[in-house]
Amino acid sequence: MAIYKIFRAGEWAAFEAGGRFEGSADDLRDGFIHLSTGEQLEGSISRHFSGERGLVIAEIRAGDDPALRWEESRGGALFPHLYRPLLLADVASREVRS
Repeated sequence: MAIYKIFRAGEWAAFEAGGRFEGSADDLRDGFIHLSTGEQLEGSISRHFSGERGLVIAEIRAGDDPALRWEESRGGALFPHLYRPLLLADVASREVRS
C-alpha cells in the first residue's frame, strides 16, 4: 500500500537540501510525522492545505518499518504515523501540485 507525505514548498526544499525531515509544526506538536494513504490523501489536502499552492506530494517507502504505526484518527479511520525523522531515501517518488 502506498503512503504519502504532503509538504509545503519550503518544507520540501529544506528536506531536499538536508536529506532529513524532522516534521512540520503539526508533526512536531503531535510527536510523529503525519502520513496518508492514497484513499486519504485528497481529504487530508482539503482539510489541512486548502487553498495552498506548490504542495509536494511524496510517496513514502515505509514497508515493515517498526517506526510506522497505524493509528485511529479522523472519523475513526486508521492513518499511518511515522515515529522517526523522514529520510530522503524513504521517498519513492514525488509530485508537485501547483
